[in-house]
Amino acid sequence: MAMFQRILVICDGNICRSPTVEAMLKALKPGLAISSAGLIGLEGQDMEPTAREVAADHGLECGPHIARKLTSEMCRDSDLILVMESRQKDRLGQKFPEASGKTFLATHWNGKNDIPDPYKRGRDAFERIYPMMEAATRAWAEKL
Repeated sequence: MAMFQRILVICDGNICRSPTVEAMLKALKPGLAISSAGLIGLEGQDMEPTAREVAADHGLECGPHIARKLTSEMCRDSDLILVMESRQKDRLGQKFPEASGKTFLATHWNGKNDIPDPYKRGRDAFERIYPMMEAATRAWAEKL
């Protein structure tokens, strides 16, 4: 599957889930070009502080981040697009139909469940989804 060189990770705001999964994938697959964006995209914002903190507590350094909104160019330039929820997959398919064939759930290889949005839900929510993101990312990394 070495055809997937450029991977794009998508969530809603691009400040919690997608930057975390982006950092996870970069740690596991340093040779690939991995980036993230959001369907809504809270443009210009840093990573959500709790998301960054929980990642750091799990030994994952996320590095600098500037949130951005998904564009058709980003879709075109990606070989593989990973989303957190099936509704995001649907929405991306409606907005960018040309990308629907390369859009998959992050949990595609481990149960196909949604990874819920922890935004504004307190630290517990972030702690709850961290292992879900980790398991999903490891499953993809084995295939890439």
